[in-house]
Amino acid sequence: MRRLVMWDIDYTLLRGGGVAARAWRTAFTEVTGVAWRDTPIFGGRTDLDICGGVFAAHGVTDCTPETFFARYVEIVDTVRHEFAEQGALMPGVREILAHLGDRPDIVQTLVTGNVPQVAAMKITAFGLDGAFDAEIGGYGTDDSVRAALVRRSLERARAKYGEPFRPVVIGDTVNDVTAALANDAVAIAVATGATPAADLAAAGAHVVLPDLSDLEAAVKALTG
Repeated sequence: MRRLVMWDIDYTLLRGGGVAARAWRTAFTEVTGVAWRDTPIFGGRTDLDICGGVFAAHGVTDCTPETFFARYVEIVDTVRHEFAEQGALMPGVREILAHLGDRPDIVQTLVTGNVPQVAAMKITAFGLDGAFDAEIGGYGTDDSVRAALVRRSLERARAKYGEPFRPVVIGDTVNDVTAALANDAVAIAVATGATPAADLAAAGAHVVLPDLSDLEAAVKALTG
């Protein structure tokens, strides 16, 4: 059985330099006419979940997530060049993606809280778009619950390839770990975000890596 390796984006593959967060605030004010007051915790959450929380915190009741996301995507598109200028790839990412990409027993995709258009802009900014079958990914518009994104990605992969997969989820937050475990997936965590390695281990990650700079250790974790 082949492995479906599901990559989180932010602080697992790359950091975006705050570009998307700034676009989020701008789009929110433009669409709702409400001044931005509270910055939520974005890490590990889906855009649908964050959107609901932000609307509630600001008392917004007359705007839909679809309307907000449409403007948000437009704004990100105008500043997409800033991802590479202000952000960076996490250590070892190009090497591990290239290695796994050469293996016939591996299919790589994205499971991310980002809306699909912004996910695509982020990975394209760093030349990573060829590494993933993005069509079978799970995205922040699929559901507000992160575990559902893993499930949707598995469903899409099975439908496209006509075969079952052994799922592997790799991310930097407790939400990534719990989403993996809820789907009987192997949970690989990297301590490259704000969550300490001890917290990722306590959440039940099967393997916790400091980062992906040790290619041998990363390959063993993802394929062993």
